[in-house]
Amino acid sequence: MKHRNFIKVFSERFNIDFLFVKFVLVGILNTAFGYLAYAFFVMLNFGDFAAPLLSTICGVLFNFKTIGKLVFENTSNYLIFKFLSVYLLTYCLTVSLLKLLAFAGLQNRYISGALILLPMALISFFLNKHFVFKTEK
Repeated sequence: MKHRNFIKVFSERFNIDFLFVKFVLVGILNTAFGYLAYAFFVMLNFGDFAAPLLSTICGVLFNFKTIGKLVFENTSNYLIFKFLSVYLLTYCLTVSLLKLLAFAGLQNRYISGALILLPMALISFFLNKHFVFKTEK
């Protein structure tokens, strides 16, 4: 697999953890998918509760397979409940942050959604690495 070799070389060249580089690349794909789903539901005039909920449901199904397979090389479907709990938490944080940004005066929901992408991605990686897909050493 040439893409895997490129990622490995890149990781070694810049002395960055290989797993983290894979997470970032898959995270870009997942983030694009999740934000496009969110924007789609906002475009359809879904509210502050429904738009993140529906985009999160779509994202969970997509992300479970991409993160499990491409990042952590784990395809066990038994981890779905742990994965869902992480996404339930991130959903609640997302809604809270969107409401907080609106309360602070940022009324553009597209920008608000974009602003919270990075912190939510970092929280998601940490929880997936240490709770969902953790490996016993």
